[in-house]
Amino acid sequence: MKISELASQAGVPVTAVKYYQREGLLPLGKKSAPNQTSYDHTHVQRVRLVRALLGTGGLSVAAAKEVIAAFDSAPLPEVFSVAQHAMSSSRTSEPEPSPQARERVVAVARAQAWKITDDNPGIDAAARALDGLTAIGFDAPDAYLLSYAAAAATAAAADLHALAELPTPEQQAELMVVGSVLGDPLFAGLRRLAQEDATHDEFRTDSKEDQ
Repeated sequence: MKISELASQAGVPVTAVKYYQREGLLPLGKKSAPNQTSYDHTHVQRVRLVRALLGTGGLSVAAAKEVIAAFDSAPLPEVFSVAQHAMSSSRTSEPEPSPQARERVVAVARAQAWKITDDNPGIDAAARALDGLTAIGFDAPDAYLLSYAAAAATAAAADLHALAELPTPEQQAELMVVGSVLGDPLFAGLRRLAQEDATHDEFRTDSKEDQ
């Protein structure tokens, strides 16, 4: 296919495709004539991946390059790790979490028998959340944190099941990377819907009974 067809199928302008190529995010097509280059479906998939990383994921070009490099050469667990770290480091600078909050997050993870590394960016993200709760006078009880851990474990299992259903390693790696970007807003959105439902039961007011 021509570059115009590639752009159309991927849902981006031709200028975006050329930009991705200049930045080394998209492999060049094959020369089919002195002044003509052809592309295939793998280029369409790569453009969609890059768009997700730069757009929805908010990664810098440098961070996206790091993820793409791992995507092309590393085993799936390493791709996942690189994606997590790249997305964490690409965000605006955030304060360091307190050691107490970090220790508590790690303790919760260990209580679930999770196999984690000490530099997993999720530790600092969760610890910062705990520090924020403490700042408003809410010392999250163990039961509260364990409920969140249980929900996270269920979501992680769903992620892995979705990966296992895909037929090729390339599709698995792509979903792992893009899912890392989109999983957080998906989880947060569904949580907000569940919160609305829960408040109707927990804090129900019945105007007829008040009359």
